[in-house]
Amino acid sequence: MNAKAAARLAEVFGVLASETRLRLLHALERNGEFSPTALADAVGMKVQAVSNQLRLLAARGIVSSRRDGNSVFYRLDDPCIGTLLDRGWCLAEESSSRKNEHELPTCRHTECE
Repeated sequence: MNAKAAARLAEVFGVLASETRLRLLHALERNGEFSPTALADAVGMKVQAVSNQLRLLAARGIVSSRRDGNSVFYRLDDPCIGTLLDRGWCLAEESSSRKNEHELPTCRHTECE
């Protein structure tokens, strides 16, 4: 991987390195599209906080939106995000349950196979 590619990848991981954004992305991945109000209700956050995060995610091309009259609905823009979330969860769970630090992780999640 060259330096430019590494920088682009680091930017993606930087955007994802937020508990709030991960919760929003997980909700979108599992349930499809949401209005900011419905998404805020689903994750137990204030609408303004959700809207701010959605704008950031949209600017990075991670989510996209569509208008329906006065309403705006957000959804994941790339199916790779769901896969990345599943792989990250798999890695987090495996690393916390590993008994031997030299043992290679073998995830038991069906989505990781």
